[in-house]
Amino acid sequence: MSLRINDTAPDFTAETTEGEITFHDWIGDGYAVLFSHPKDFTPVCTTELGTMAGMIDAFEKRNTKIIGISVDPVEDHLKWKADIEQVSGNKVDYPMIGDPDMKVAKAFDMLPAEDTDTEGRTAASNATVRSVFVVGPDKKIKLSLTYPMTTGRNFDEILRAIDSIQLTAEHKVATPANWHQGEDVIITPAVSDEEATEKFGAFERVLPYLRKTKQPG
Repeated sequence: MSLRINDTAPDFTAETTEGEITFHDWIGDGYAVLFSHPKDFTPVCTTELGTMAGMIDAFEKRNTKIIGISVDPVEDHLKWKADIEQVSGNKVDYPMIGDPDMKVAKAFDMLPAEDTDTEGRTAASNATVRSVFVVGPDKKIKLSLTYPMTTGRNFDEILRAIDSIQLTAEHKVATPANWHQGEDVIITPAVSDEEATEKFGAFERVLPYLRKTKQPG
């Protein structure tokens, strides 16, 4: 069955480039981004892992850990790290999960259950292992995205989404299209006008069902 937003993220224990982890324990009381790769030593993914290595401070400011996964073993990941640093100039200091039995990829519904062996598999065989999951402190999936193999992921968008997810978890607001930190937000329909005034002060009624106000907090 497909994983959906607000489903509990599968828990698992796996070997990584930083040692063995149990996923839910590793997340702790913060957020996590799990981003997957169809194969080691692939060109687009090499740029992505390097980009994420250069953005680790931005994620840490948001109390968010990052972790990569590929269906190749940890030994290959350790070799791949040198290529990633050469291309990006960024050292990979976050864990990369080895998933040679594809248990994690299948638990997150990135590969069919009947796939059993990575031997002879190519990046094209694993094309659906191009997903991003944002998991909250409650271990629920807050966001999921899957990209085609030829399109590098926009991790600035992941940061933007995390900003929205964290803001709207704390306040009764939603964020409009293309929203960024500091811009106006939408008051949710569940909030009455009286409560909106009490919580947010002034607000603008754009449409009968659309009220905007300054970002709280």
